Amino acid sequence: MIRRNFNFAMAGLPTMVLAAPNSPVALAHENGVVKTRSSYSMQETIDRITKDVEAKGIKLFDVIDQAKLAKDAGVDIKPSTLIVFGNPPLGTQFLSARPESGLDWPVRLLVFEDDKGQVWTAYTDFKWIAKRHGIKNRGPQFMKASEVIASITSSVQTR
Repeated sequence: MIRRNFNFAMAGLPTMVLAAPNSPVALAHENGVVKTRSSYSMQETIDRITKDVEAKGIKLFDVIDQAKLAKDAGVDIKPSTLIVFGNPPLGTQFLSARPESGLDWPVRLLVFEDDKGQVWTAYTDFKWIAKRHGIKNRGPQFMKASEVIASITSSVQTR
């Protein structure tokens, strides 16, 4: 594993850990995007994630096939599906702290295929969201959201 220290000390964010290129572990980048390599096909990844979301009692708002939308518009892109879900009692805690945080809630998890045919998940890191919106009084809620998304993405990682 390669460790890199992006200067997040002033932002109050921890050192990010970048994994080796073919590692299934989460990759966190300075732009706040966390990527996890899936061990499954595109459809199996989507099915596993949506099943896990629903099994956890989390509200599944939508599953958007972006590749189909692109194709309908005459544009070809690699498979890409956006899964939108959330837990209103938790998510509204962020909105009550800062209404603009509604730009990042409910949670959006992207499932996409890269040029090599590998399937990935990607989402915005919750610590990054907290920093982006200047929310400093919802630490336990952000921690809970981070634990939940890690659990959901683990459902498609190699065990």
